[in-house]
Amino acid sequence: MSAQEFDPDTVVIAAQGIDGLNDFGDDSYREPLSQLLWSLEHEADLNEIGRQVLRQRVVDILASRLRVQEYLRRYPEILDEQIRQPLVIAGMPRTGTTMLHRTIAADPRMYAPLWYEVRYPSPALDWDYTIEGDQRIVDARAEMKAMIDANPSLLAIHPMDATGPDEDIMLLEQSFYSFNIQAYANIPSFDAWIEKADHTPGYQYFKLLLQFLQWQKKRAGLGGQRWVLKAPHHLHYMDLIFKVFPDASVVQSHRDPVDTIPSLASLVAGVWIIYSDSADPQVVGKQWARKFARGMSHTMALREQMGDDRFLDLWFKDTVSQPLAEIQKIYDFLGMELTGEARAEMEQWQDFNRRELRPSHDYTLGQFGLTEEGLKAQFREYREKYIVE
Repeated sequence: MSAQEFDPDTVVIAAQGIDGLNDFGDDSYREPLSQLLWSLEHEADLNEIGRQVLRQRVVDILASRLRVQEYLRRYPEILDEQIRQPLVIAGMPRTGTTMLHRTIAADPRMYAPLWYEVRYPSPALDWDYTIEGDQRIVDARAEMKAMIDANPSLLAIHPMDATGPDEDIMLLEQSFYSFNIQAYANIPSFDAWIEKADHTPGYQYFKLLLQFLQWQKKRAGLGGQRWVLKAPHHLHYMDLIFKVFPDASVVQSHRDPVDTIPSLASLVAGVWIIYSDSADPQVVGKQWARKFARGMSHTMALREQMGDDRFLDLWFKDTVSQPLAEIQKIYDFLGMELTGEARAEMEQWQDFNRRELRPSHDYTLGQFGLTEEGLKAQFREYREKYIVE
């Protein structure tokens, strides 16, 4: 594949050719797109699979953006959808957020973004408003199977389900204001640029996509009262959560970074190795420890400024040992009744998704250039406030 094919104009033309659409809406995506493509071409050292997959991922995102604009043209009432009092589950990766999110999503009163929806937020233009007729599910399952076939150990690290609830970081990726693409390859120039950028356009587009998904779910006959969202990424931009969703409530989960950061590094390294010939696990460890130390400092500073009333703190050890008791705390926090029906659905989900049904996840700190002493120093303020008794 030539360098020309990572050129922004060439990628845009490829996306426009899929459905014959040309309207991308505003142009807030252009600068992050250009920065990303330059890093993918010049820094990521992508193998042939990586070049094909990641370029196609960018084309898919642009094609989705075009479809979103076309749906907005056809159905302007999408913008009337109200995103009321969303529950946002945040916290360090590997702190039980996935389990909390997927268990709460079993409550039929909750909307949750599903993996195929965050990967492909817009259905085809001829979608028949049924789940059974949605090509996105077929595409998502094929993509997930390809990832697992390339590295089966991913299943031991993170449960994967193309039709199950998943992180909304991929919705943020639709604007290219997201760290998600950095989980696929080392792109340091884009990393530096995206950390300095104003992410308001990304969170505004994120809200628009939630409105669109809510409209889709209603069209498919699904009902809900509020969204349950989840992404450790929000720790980096918690101020924008409250700017874009002023009535949001946040559950922050806690676990010692000495345990979480090497586990996260194992996950990211397991993905880098699929797409890049330069998947150095020690670079992974250093990069993601720094990123989440920065993100945690941001959220701690925001909480100091605005107070803790909008936050509920939970601890990993309690989430694992008594999940439904912790979820009861969440419902009390929200002022919602944990109904018998919702509890029964949650208990059934828990039974079918026990951790022991997946392979064990084995790693060491040294693999990723990390030490216990170094992580304790890097996260000192956080550990003193939330971890060290």
